[in-house]
Amino acid sequence: MLNVQRIIKGCNWRWLGAMLLTFIFLGCQENHNRKIVIATAANMESAMEALTNAYTQKSGVECEIIVGSSGKLTAQILEGAPYDIFVAANMKYPQAVYAGGKAKNAPKVYAKGKLVLWSLMENITVSIDALSDPALEHIALANPKTAPYGVAAQEVLIHYSLKEILAPKLVFGESVGQTDQFIISKAAPIGFTALSTVLSPEMKGKGSWIIIDPSLYANIDQGVVLVNRKEETKQDAQDFYNFLFSVEAKGILKEFGYLIDE
Repeated sequence: MLNVQRIIKGCNWRWLGAMLLTFIFLGCQENHNRKIVIATAANMESAMEALTNAYTQKSGVECEIIVGSSGKLTAQILEGAPYDIFVAANMKYPQAVYAGGKAKNAPKVYAKGKLVLWSLMENITVSIDALSDPALEHIALANPKTAPYGVAAQEVLIHYSLKEILAPKLVFGESVGQTDQFIISKAAPIGFTALSTVLSPEMKGKGSWIIIDPSLYANIDQGVVLVNRKEETKQDAQDFYNFLFSVEAKGILKEFGYLIDE
């Protein structure tokens, strides 16, 4: 009789142990399968990687980042792209998403961007005056039709009465990210980009740059909206949205040169 009880007890412990391991495994699987998709403007790529890494460590929720120009991402969302959050480079595009009935909330400013003029060429002294140098064949900037930082760069050129004069030299990237590639590859010896680019871990300390006087272009108020999508990602998306306005997230954004309203 005692031997039978010992066997039953042993079986019970083994059964409980197996069940415990199963629950842990299923819990890990459930956590692993939780994922939100974040559409983010190209100027935010490096900052977003830092933000999502911090968020995933806190929550266990994975984040997939889709990078592009704000204009292109807006068009995709309006056409039904499966994104949970749209982190844009201005307020115009998230407002268009909201007006189109694809956002759960009106856009809110999470950061303000800064424009810089940047070069990786050692023989160039970076300045507005340098743009008129006949030796410079190409000047890179983001496309004003789709990228807010391109709009800002164009406003700067207009301020200095250089838009028409430099028109033959201008090469347009679809986004800040593509514009950066023109500069990094030296296909364009100089160009306008976001301060967050030159402060990113990959580019920090490379080349030379100057901050463009913010009074020369309209404020780059960068907005975010929650996109209408699947019910199962609703809470995780809301949690990340809330995290974006947390003290921790604001600290990360400041490290990348963004202005933050306290």
